Amino acid sequence: MRFQDSNTQPREPSLAEQRARRQALVQEERDEELARQADAKAATRRKILIGSGVTVGLVGLVATYYSVAKPTEVTAVCTDASGVVQNDDNCDENYVTTHGGHVSGGFLFLPIVGGGFNSYRYNYGGSGTIGQHVSGGSYDPPSSRSNVNTKSGKSVQRGGFGISGKSSGTGGTGGSGKSGGS
Repeated sequence: MRFQDSNTQPREPSLAEQRARRQALVQEERDEELARQADAKAATRRKILIGSGVTVGLVGLVATYYSVAKPTEVTAVCTDASGVVQNDDNCDENYVTTHGGHVSGGFLFLPIVGGGFNSYRYNYGGSGTIGQHVSGGSYDPPSSRSNVNTKSGKSVQRGGFGISGKSSGTGGTGGSGKSGGS
């Protein structure tokens, strides 16, 4: 019958129809709960991704800062020609000159008993105790923005010995300067 008039009473649903409606309601509630869980999981995933992006960005920013910014405090360690840590006095220009030594090209030379000289220079950023081989660091002086101090607290000027970092050696070919004529 395609048409019912408004006076007709609907029949009661059968047991199978009632059970199918209950199962449909239960399934609908389950689907809604799964959708809520999926939305919560997606929101958490988005937050984690955003947090990870922020973390990576901050790590990159800090890494860039540390790679661009030079350390302002550098420790200098006095070493001999073989890289063994020595007393800081051996790299002090005043100490060397008052004990018969001389300074040349960034190296300090102290006379030794029996003739000859021991050479000393600073290692910047290295570590070790007297008598040990220096660990790490570089023999190149740090930037002029850095304060260089020894472990004993003495301040070392740029270049390590009050020099500009230029060497006035006589090595190489060609030579320059005055000749020894009359």
